Amino acid sequence: MNLDYPPEIEAFRNEIRAFLRRELPGDWAGLGSLDEEAAREFTAWWRTRMASVGWLTPSWPKEYGGAGLTRLQQVVLAEEFARAGVPVRGANDVFSVKMIGNLLLAHGTEEQKRHFLPRIVSGDDRWCQGFSEPDAGSDLAALRTRARLVDGEWVIEGQKIWTSDARTANWIFLLARTDPDAGKHAGITMLLLPMDQPGITVRPIHMITGGSNFNEVFFDGARTAEHNVVIGPGQGWTAATALLGLERGDEAATNPIFFRAEVDRLIALAQDRGLAGDEYVRDRLARAVTRAEIMRYLGLRTLTGWLKGEASGSDASVSKLYWSEHHRETTDLAVSMLGADALAPTGRRPIRHYRTDDPDAPNSSASWVGTWLTAISGTIYAGTSEVQRNILAEAVLGLPRERRAP
Repeated sequence: MNLDYPPEIEAFRNEIRAFLRRELPGDWAGLGSLDEEAAREFTAWWRTRMASVGWLTPSWPKEYGGAGLTRLQQVVLAEEFARAGVPVRGANDVFSVKMIGNLLLAHGTEEQKRHFLPRIVSGDDRWCQGFSEPDAGSDLAALRTRARLVDGEWVIEGQKIWTSDARTANWIFLLARTDPDAGKHAGITMLLLPMDQPGITVRPIHMITGGSNFNEVFFDGARTAEHNVVIGPGQGWTAATALLGLERGDEAATNPIFFRAEVDRLIALAQDRGLAGDEYVRDRLARAVTRAEIMRYLGLRTLTGWLKGEASGSDASVSKLYWSEHHRETTDLAVSMLGADALAPTGRRPIRHYRTDDPDAPNSSASWVGTWLTAISGTIYAGTSEVQRNILAEAVLGLPRERRAP
C-alpha cells in the first residue's frame, strides 16, 4: 500500500494548517483544555468559521453551502482538525450534516435539497434521529410507531427512545409504519417532522454518567406535510439502509488518531500511578498499543475502499466491533489503575459523549470514569457486538443464518 499523499493534497494540507493558525487563539491547546461551558461556546463559534469556508459540509456542492472537496481532501481535513484538537462539527451536526443532510443530498428531491440543506449549514434546522423504540432497538423492523395520511398530512402516534440531542433539535427524521398490513420490513416510511409543535413531548433520560443526552420522544397526533418523505412511502427500510451506508471516510481517518491518543493518555496514567513496571499492567498496555496499531491499518484499508468509491460492506461491522471492544477494554484498564479513586471521581468530566474523551483532556479520574461508562454503551448502540458478529459470521464466513422467530 502506498501511504504517500500526492503533492496537490499536501498543498491542501498546508492550506488547512494556515487556516488553523489564522483562526485559532495563539495559546490554543485543544478543545480538551477547556471546561464544559467554554468548550460549548468555542464549538458554536468554530462552527460558523467552518461554515464560512464550506468545511462544515466539505463534500457538498458549493450551491448547497459545501466546499466540493474530493474524498482525499476530506480525509486530510479530518486528519488536520483531529490533530489540532478542533471539532469537525457542531451540536446536532452528526444527525443534521452526516446523516439526514447527506441522505437528502443523495436521495432527496430537488425541493428538499434547496429547502433543507442551506438551513442545515446555517444551523437554523437542528436534527435528531428517531429510530429506536422500547421494543425495537437492534430489531429495528419491529418498530410500532405509526403514521397515517389525513387531509394531506401524516399524523404520527408512538414513541422513540435513546434519541440523542432531542432537546436541542427542532426537526426529527423518524421511521414509522404506514402500512400495517405489509411485511415486517415493508410498509415503513421515513418522515421529516418539525419538533416545535403540539403533540410532541421530549423527556430526558438521566444517565449513569450524570448527563441527559438521551431522551424519550412521544408522538400524540404530531403532524408533517405529505411531501416530507424520504425516497417515498413504504421505502423507509431502503432509506434507513442508505443512511447507515453513508460515507465513513472521516471516521476511518480520525478513529486511529483519537484512539491512539487515548492509549498514550493511558500509558501516562500508568506512569503517574507508579504502575508502569507492573507485569500485568505492562501486558495490558502492550495489548492496547497493538490494538491501536491494528485499528490504524483497518482504517487505512477502509479508506482505500472509500477513496475508490466502493460501497461500505462488512468492513463497517469489523470496524464497529473492533473499536468498541477495544475502547471498553482500554477504559476498563484505566479504571482498574485508578482503584478506589474511581469511586469518587474528581476533575474535569468528558466533554465528548461519543467514543474517547478529547486527546488534550486532563488525565483526571472524572475523565476516565466518564469515558469508561460511555465505552460500555459503545458495544450496544449503532448495532450491538452480538449483531455485528452475526453479520460477519453470515456475510463473511458463510456460516448458517441465525434462526429467526416466526
